[in-house]
Amino acid sequence: MPGGVSSPVRAFSPHPSYISNAKGCRITDVDGNEYIDYCMGFGPLILGHADPDVVQAVKEQADRGMLYGAPISMELELASLIKGSFPSIEMLRMVNTGTEATMHAIRLARGFTGRKRFIKVEGAFHGAHDSVLVKAGSGATTHSAPNSLGIPEEVTSNTLLVPFNDLDSVERVVRENRGEIAALITEPVIGNAGPILPDEGYLASLREISEENDILFILDEVITGFRLAMGGAQERFGVEADMTILGKVAGGGLPIGIFGGREDIMSLVSPSGKVYQAGTFSGNPMTLTAGLTTLRKLGSLGHEDLERKGERMRSTLQGEVEAMGLPYRVQGIGSMFQLFLTSEEVRDYQGAMGCDTGLFHKLFLGMLDRGVYLPPSQFETDFISTAHTDKDIDMTVEAYADILEEIA
Repeated sequence: MPGGVSSPVRAFSPHPSYISNAKGCRITDVDGNEYIDYCMGFGPLILGHADPDVVQAVKEQADRGMLYGAPISMELELASLIKGSFPSIEMLRMVNTGTEATMHAIRLARGFTGRKRFIKVEGAFHGAHDSVLVKAGSGATTHSAPNSLGIPEEVTSNTLLVPFNDLDSVERVVRENRGEIAALITEPVIGNAGPILPDEGYLASLREISEENDILFILDEVITGFRLAMGGAQERFGVEADMTILGKVAGGGLPIGIFGGREDIMSLVSPSGKVYQAGTFSGNPMTLTAGLTTLRKLGSLGHEDLERKGERMRSTLQGEVEAMGLPYRVQGIGSMFQLFLTSEEVRDYQGAMGCDTGLFHKLFLGMLDRGVYLPPSQFETDFISTAHTDKDIDMTVEAYADILEEIA
């Protein structure tokens, strides 16, 4: 396998860890080393690994069959739960990954508006399909160059880049491409470049600009959906999207992607309309079982304790960093956090690029040695689950302090 992995974000030098089992907030590698896990499958496992209720439900469903190739009542149950949590979602379609969901959402936006171009925010990750794999650039509002070999430049020629938290750039792009833009898509909290939070009023202003210019506003809540609240970032920040992308937590640890939104938009999806989408494993009973069980349990538990643990991690870690006289910054929201190895507040992708990635790699390896597994990149988000305890968090902060004292 290229790099020895099935996804590049799992690889790191000198070689990636291979995991044999996991339970709660801990994972164990094939050599028997145990770690407190803050990767948590890159976000889906909000209840921790192998939650007993989820595992039992999936086992029972496996006995009833793993794939039917026909509609099942659980699709309606999950759709109803999602609609109750996200008022902006009137209809939805289930797919298998966030990549699929964003790809189909952009296609649908183009089909609905009859326009080709769309605005993408720098640093926001919307999967690995061609039109969204573009260079970050310097924040110039120009057409985008492909960020991967194999993508013709003409495929991304209609992708317009703007910096995060920069409303002037959005307004300028809209003005220069008036009547040609189908949609504006962004993560409400940039999750694949750290957690980078929106400025106060930023998302509401994007909503307003979109409405004023007849542009569809798409929020990619693959990471934030159900994690920041049952209604995701839209509930948290008091904003509604025309279309919403969900995934990760909604699948309870099994593959899922969901795109949904206003009924007049979603009615164009086949077989009701002429925007095509299909998938053999879409809405499969195993994923729906895991997702429904997870979301119902999460709804019962609430987010209060997750919020408290996230704040405990961020405040105690920042306190240790400051006590050591280091200029680094801890950022995050809810149960998301990251230690940015930079002295500047990270407000956008370019700010994240100013971090010391070489030092982060030393930090990452040192934390492994101390029994803590972080996502192996400065440009990812660390996740806390309901299975993490205060003791786990305190042990983690102590490990951070020990390693920083050695390497910083």
